[in-house]
Amino acid sequence: MLVIVVENAPDRLRGRLAVWLLEIRAGVYVGEFSRRTRERIWTLVKEAIGDGNAVIAWSAPTDAGFDFDTVGANRRKPVDFDGFKLVQFRPPATGRSTI
Repeated sequence: MLVIVVENAPDRLRGRLAVWLLEIRAGVYVGEFSRRTRERIWTLVKEAIGDGNAVIAWSAPTDAGFDFDTVGANRRKPVDFDGFKLVQFRPPATGRSTI
């Protein structure tokens, strides 16, 4: 299983993803592909995401049963914790001083 979620993605990228994957909700794409095809699709996303952001998750032989990667600006950042991938939250960006 392969899942890609995009936010603020260009229309051209969304249309391209819809050719390969089923869009089950706005910006949420699912499908079942080989590793090679998955990597080609993800390369396309990384090249075309522009100012948006995306996450990909796929079935993998890990303790969690899946793996994931991200691209673009987002508060969530994948981190390796002793061989187990977790999500770390960055502090929210604010324009105000906290003094």
